[in-house]
Amino acid sequence: MHLVSPRILACCLALIVGGAGAVETVRFSTVVIDAGHGGKDGGSAWNGLVEKKLCLDVAKRVEAALKAKGLKTIMTRRSDTFVELDQRARTANCVPASIFVSIHFNGSRKTIISGGEVYYRSSHGRLLASAISRSLKSRVPGGARGIFHGNYKVLRATRMPAVLVECGYISNKREALRCADPAHRQKLADAIVRGLLAVRK
Repeated sequence: MHLVSPRILACCLALIVGGAGAVETVRFSTVVIDAGHGGKDGGSAWNGLVEKKLCLDVAKRVEAALKAKGLKTIMTRRSDTFVELDQRARTANCVPASIFVSIHFNGSRKTIISGGEVYYRSSHGRLLASAISRSLKSRVPGGARGIFHGNYKVLRATRMPAVLVECGYISNKREALRCADPAHRQKLADAIVRGLLAVRK
């Protein structure tokens, strides 16, 4: 019978406990920010709001917040222009050490539905989606409905960890009123950035 010294046993226990509590991370230095829709593609239109305008506004706010934290950013569009989905993915795939965040707003004939949703396709995308969803729930009125596996083109065609964030349902009158408020859109942007930074390596 071999006895293990108390010192070695304590070290082993510390490693086990530390490993169990370890937080998974994603390595990136650049965030590719994709403002959904644009130009001839307006996206959802409800309660006097047009999705493409909201997407670009939040995307620019996310960019500013990330730059303030010292991260590099790339925007797939900076104005009201139409960009093909393939082109958005190609732009992202040219950027090393990056992640991809596509920003949208939702709409549904079931106008009672409200809250943000975050979609992912890969395991690292799921990690990003979970972090953003947690941040939205804790920091934004209306919170988030959770994370979902999605087969969107921009998630399929991008080669880096990628998420698509639906910031809220503008088909819901109460949520539309919130989304029309610049202060609310700033909260959305800040929550997205906090989520990303929470898992950044």
